[in-house]
Amino acid sequence: MIPNRVTLVEVGPRDGLQNEKQPVATEHKIALVQRLQGAGLREIEVTSFVSPKWVPQMADNAQVMAGIRREHGVRYSVLTPNLKGFDAALTCKPDEIVVFGAATEAFSQRNINCSIAESVERFAPVVTAARAAGIKVRGAVSCALGCPYQGEVSADEVERVIQLLKAVGVQHMGIADTIGVGTPRKAQAVLERALKHYPMDEVSGHFHDTYGQALSNIYACMEMGVHTFDASVAGLGGCPYAKGATGNVATEDVVFMLRSMGVETGIDLELLADAGGYLRTALDSPLESSVSRALGWAA
Repeated sequence: MIPNRVTLVEVGPRDGLQNEKQPVATEHKIALVQRLQGAGLREIEVTSFVSPKWVPQMADNAQVMAGIRREHGVRYSVLTPNLKGFDAALTCKPDEIVVFGAATEAFSQRNINCSIAESVERFAPVVTAARAAGIKVRGAVSCALGCPYQGEVSADEVERVIQLLKAVGVQHMGIADTIGVGTPRKAQAVLERALKHYPMDEVSGHFHDTYGQALSNIYACMEMGVHTFDASVAGLGGCPYAKGATGNVATEDVVFMLRSMGVETGIDLELLADAGGYLRTALDSPLESSVSRALGWAA
């Protein structure tokens, strides 16, 4: 049954911006978050607390968190892959932290130089510390629908990582098509595995639009009752390991589809498009969603 309401988790400020090669000014990041929440987004992934040596774009994480004007009812999340990152994030009082594990050993080794089991062991104390502090923990399985090194990924492989994450206390499970090769039935098959271990309210989908399948995948998951999805304003971001990747599914495109279906999101499409326009100007980039291009908002 298609849900009457869908929650969109805006990941542009973190997952979207972190792969931008040119530095993005702190004030632009703060302004983007303000515009997104002004458009009605109530779940925003703001930044990540990782080593600036590896992700220099996120070096101003504390300044961004301190600069945003927090609104009641908005949940601000941050990525904290290790205890050092969590300790730094704790002073900024995030509402939620994000951790993730890869679906394949090949991606885990190439991406973070350790096995899947070792990666989970690394952030297990992060999960424990966060929950002790009353902070929710959202987890994700990356490359769940395809791996740039291994190729096909089985639902069994994904379920194994889901179980490892649940065992260390992760409270929400996101299924991520990191390189955008997933198709509807594959997406449904993997989401079914997540729903064996987590309730519907704590399962979400994260789809990239590399092959133009993201909206189809979202719709297919909605047919199962899934009602939480990640999206990125103006389609910002993308996996550096995915050849020709066009980035995350654009939040504007998802909202347009849902609005036409009569599904509530609480998001103002015109204000969201304005946020995308601001981002394009700030980055001096042609980034745009299909909706903004079609309606002339990208001009």
